[in-house]
Amino acid sequence: MKRIYRIFLAAALLMLIASCASQSKMKALQSGAYRPSLTLAQEQDYIPDIRTDMKAQRDTFIVKDGDRELIIMKAIKDEDGEMVAHDVLDAAVITARFRNVAERNGRVDIEFQVIVPQSMQDSKWQLRFRPQMYIMQDTLDLDPVIITGADYRRAQLRGYQQYEKFLAGIVTDPDEFVNWWMLEQFIERNMPELYAFKSDSTYVSDEQFASAYGVTEKEAIEHYTDKLARKANSRKISRREKMYRKFVKVPIVKDGLRLDTVIQSFNGDFIYRYVQPIQTRPKLRKVDVVLSGDIYESDRKIYDIPMSEPLTFYISSLSSFVDNREKYLTKVIERRVEENTACYIEFASGSFEVDERMGNNPEEIGRIKDNLVSLMQNEKFDLDSIVVTSSASPEGNLKYNDRLSKRRSEGISEYFSRWMNHYQDSLERERGFAVDEEGNIIIEKRAEIPMVGRSSGENWQMLDRLVEKDTVLTQEQKESYRELASVKDIDQRERAMQKYPYYRHLREKFYPRLRTVRFDFHLHRKGMVKDTVHTTVLDSTYMDGVQAIRDRDYERALTLLRPYEDYNTAIAYLCMDYNASALQILEKLEKTAQVNYMLAVLYSRRGEEQKAVECYVRSCSQDPTYVHRGNLDPEISVLIRRYGLNAQPEDEFEYSF
Repeated sequence: MKRIYRIFLAAALLMLIASCASQSKMKALQSGAYRPSLTLAQEQDYIPDIRTDMKAQRDTFIVKDGDRELIIMKAIKDEDGEMVAHDVLDAAVITARFRNVAERNGRVDIEFQVIVPQSMQDSKWQLRFRPQMYIMQDTLDLDPVIITGADYRRAQLRGYQQYEKFLAGIVTDPDEFVNWWMLEQFIERNMPELYAFKSDSTYVSDEQFASAYGVTEKEAIEHYTDKLARKANSRKISRREKMYRKFVKVPIVKDGLRLDTVIQSFNGDFIYRYVQPIQTRPKLRKVDVVLSGDIYESDRKIYDIPMSEPLTFYISSLSSFVDNREKYLTKVIERRVEENTACYIEFASGSFEVDERMGNNPEEIGRIKDNLVSLMQNEKFDLDSIVVTSSASPEGNLKYNDRLSKRRSEGISEYFSRWMNHYQDSLERERGFAVDEEGNIIIEKRAEIPMVGRSSGENWQMLDRLVEKDTVLTQEQKESYRELASVKDIDQRERAMQKYPYYRHLREKFYPRLRTVRFDFHLHRKGMVKDTVHTTVLDSTYMDGVQAIRDRDYERALTLLRPYEDYNTAIAYLCMDYNASALQILEKLEKTAQVNYMLAVLYSRRGEEQKAVECYVRSCSQDPTYVHRGNLDPEISVLIRRYGLNAQPEDEFEYSF
C-alpha cells in the first residue's frame, strides 16, 4: 500500500513539475525570450547535370590564362596567408537575411530553415508554423510545418480510439435486430407448409407467400424485429458527426502539410530544411519569405507566434547577360507595288452583264468597292492601273468559254470604272474648289485609272485542287478524274467526264466556284522617283526576342531568336537549359568576356571543371566585374569555393592560386 502511495505521489509531483515547466515556457514566450527563427539553409555545392560516366574530379589541375599557367586546387588561406589544400565544413545556420539564388530552366528553388529552439518545445504542445512567400504582388501560403509533442499526439490517438469504440457499437446489418429463433419457432408451429421451405430451394414470391398465409414476408420479419434496439442504433448513426467532434478535438491532418513530426525528446533545437520550387515570371526579381504560427494545447490555442523578419531571395538570371544592342535589317523598297484579291461574281448563263442582286453579288461587289476606296485614299501609294482577269467553268465549248470570260472581265471593268469615276466626282464636290490670286477657279486634272480586262480561260487548275480536297468523292472516283485530266483535248475531256455519276457533283458544287474574277492592283509609292531604295530598318522580331529574354519569357524568346543562331540565341538556350545547342553557338563566337563566362557556366554544367575554371579566369581577366558575378551563379560559385578562386587580387585582376 505504501509503495502504491509513493508511486502516486511521484506521478503527481512529475505532473506538477511539467505543468510548472509549461507555464514557465509560456511566460518566456510571451516576454519574447524564445521564438522560432527563419534562416537561410547551408549552401550546397551545385553542378547540375554532371554525367555519371565522368571520371572523378581532380582536386588539383593546371589551367592556362594567356602565357600564365595557374595551379588550381581545393584551397583556403592558412594562418600565414598561403593557399593550402583543405576540406571546408560550412556552418549549418546562416545569420544573413538575404541570398542570391539562380534561376535555371524557368525555375528557382527557395531554400530556408525553420529552427525551433529546444526551449520552445513541450510534450503537451503542438506548434503549427505557416511560411508565406511574397512574389511580386501575390502572397503564396506555403504548406504548413507541424511539430507535435509526444503527449499531445497520445491525446489525439486516444480521441481516435474512443471514436472507433463508439463506431464499433453501431450495427450495420439490419438483420441483427430480427429474432430469427422466435420467428422460426412460430412458423414451425403454425405454418408447417411454410416451414417446409426451409429445406426447399424452390423460389416463392412475396405475393405467393401472402396469398397462402395471409401475411407478407416483410410483415412477418417486422413483427419479430427489436424496434427499440433498431431505433437506438439509428440514433447512434445520426450522432456520428457529433461524437467525432467530441472525441477527436484535434484531427491528425495528413494532406496539405510539408511536415508533421512528433518530438519524443527535447535534447536540442529542431531544424527543418524547407525547399520550395517556384516557376519564374517575367520581371520577377526577388522573393520574400516570412514565418508565423500558433501553439496549441489540446484543442485550445495558447499562443500566437509573431511573424518573423523576412528572408529575401534575390533571383539572378542568365537573362541579365543579354546583348541589348539594336539589330537592323537592310530593306529594299520598291517603287512599284502590286496587290491582288479574288472575288466570285455570278452571271446568268451565257451573260456578261453584272447583276448586283444575283446570288452573293451584293457582298462580293461591296468587298471590291471597299478595297478600291482604301487604295484611292491611301496616303502612301497612288493607284496606277487595275487588271481584271476572269475565268470560266469547263462546261461548253472552249473557244466560247474564252470569249465569254473575256466579255465578263470587260463588263466588270466597265462597271467598276463607272463606279470609280462617280466616287471620285463625289469626293471632289466634297472638297469644293480652289481660286488663284486672280480669281480663276483652279481645276485639278484628275488622272484616269485604267482598268484592263483579260481572260484566263477555263479554270481547270482550281478544279484539280478542289477534287483532291473533296471529302465526298471516293478514291476510285478521284482516280477516274485524274485519268480524264490527262486527256489533252479540253472539250473531249469535259464530254467524257459527263458520262460519270460524279459529274453532277462537280458541276453543282465546284463549277460555280471556278467562275472567279481576279483584281490585280498596280501602285507606286508617292513621291518616289527611283525604282528601288535600300534602307535599314530595326529588326522588330529580333528585338522582341531580346525583350522576351529580359522578361524571362524564354519559350517565346527561343521561338523568335532560333533562326538567328547568335549570342542572344545562346542565352535563350542557356536559360532553358538546352546546353548542347548553346554550346554549338558559343564555341563559334569571338571569345569576349561574356562569351567566356557563358562557356564557363556550360562547362561547369557538363562537369568539365578544368575548362570551366579556365574560361572563368579568362572572363575575369577581360572584365573584372565577373569576379563578383561569379558568386551569384551556382555553376561558378561552386568552383570559386572549391578551388579558392578570386582569393588575392593584384594589379588589374591578376590572381594567384
